[in-house]
Amino acid sequence: MAEATALGWRLSESRWAEIDLEAIGANLAAIEARLPARTGIMAVVKANGYGHGALQVARTALEAGALGLAVSTPQEAIELHGVCHPKRVLALGGLAPSQAPIAVQAGCAVACHSAELIEALEAVAEARRPVPVHLKVDSGMGRLGCALEEAPDLARRISRSPRLRLAGVFTHFASAEADEAFTRLQFARFQEVLSALTVDPGLRHACNSAAAHRHPEMALDAVRTGISLYGYEGEGVRPALSLRALITQVKTVPAGGTVGYGRTWTAKRPTRVATIAIGYEDGILRSRSNRGWLMIRGRRAPLVGRVSMDQVTADVDGIPDARPGDVATLIGDGISAVEVAEWSDTAVYEVLTSIGTRVRRVYDGRWGA
Repeated sequence: MAEATALGWRLSESRWAEIDLEAIGANLAAIEARLPARTGIMAVVKANGYGHGALQVARTALEAGALGLAVSTPQEAIELHGVCHPKRVLALGGLAPSQAPIAVQAGCAVACHSAELIEALEAVAEARRPVPVHLKVDSGMGRLGCALEEAPDLARRISRSPRLRLAGVFTHFASAEADEAFTRLQFARFQEVLSALTVDPGLRHACNSAAAHRHPEMALDAVRTGISLYGYEGEGVRPALSLRALITQVKTVPAGGTVGYGRTWTAKRPTRVATIAIGYEDGILRSRSNRGWLMIRGRRAPLVGRVSMDQVTADVDGIPDARPGDVATLIGDGISAVEVAEWSDTAVYEVLTSIGTRVRRVYDGRWGA
């Protein structure tokens, strides 16, 4: 698609991301195939759908059979209004009690972790429209969530409130991709909490993408799948995003000449260097400076020099026909976001979510809204 994309849009766009919505749907099906029949999938579309576009991913996931959606904030839930009933959207992120009004206004399900937040939600909610609440239990993540021993009382308080509805109880694993023993300990703690409840817990969920892949026996009523939905965790999934930009100039740097801020790269011999219209504002992290590769005309070219806000440079000596107007691929076509994460000293999550807003998203050959 790279060549067709360049021909159609090079006059107006210098950088873009191509999103394969068919891959999103197929990934959800691959995740579902590993789960018990009774388990639903909550598609995590926070952070603009991990950089893929929340609205488009949400629609695709729901059409593919997702039980619901998960975001971080009530504001993100509001942005999804019209995609599905608001109560099918869960705002997972932590709320201060002062934020209760916006949570109620959003109409979505809300993660709750303390008596103070319960009280704040009760103060602004209406009995005729009770707020669906998912009680979050800290089973070992050490971040957001109530203490294990607090959970039964908080669940009972939510369940008995005329202004709230206990729609779920959940926890979050700290290291499901790497520490099986601790994951099993967390799950055992969570099961003990569920056993101690004296009220209907609603939807029980614990698994993120890594746990859903490695421990489907922990799936319970639902799993929250984020990174696997986008093609980077689990069997049978494939990446859904490619990131591309145009070459704007190719010049020969003489032996001893330097490239970029700080003069961090020096040509050992006369070298053809391409300047490409994408930089750290667009998600090419500055830590990529002088590290890794990109694709031009089906061949890898090393990134050289420091990453700038709007531009990067690549050694194209080994691609003699590279010229201005060619498409450079930063992710896709043999450049995995996993590799990019390694070159950037970070995780694939940051690579995807750091792709900036001026990078236009393309869906099925059309610009996204």
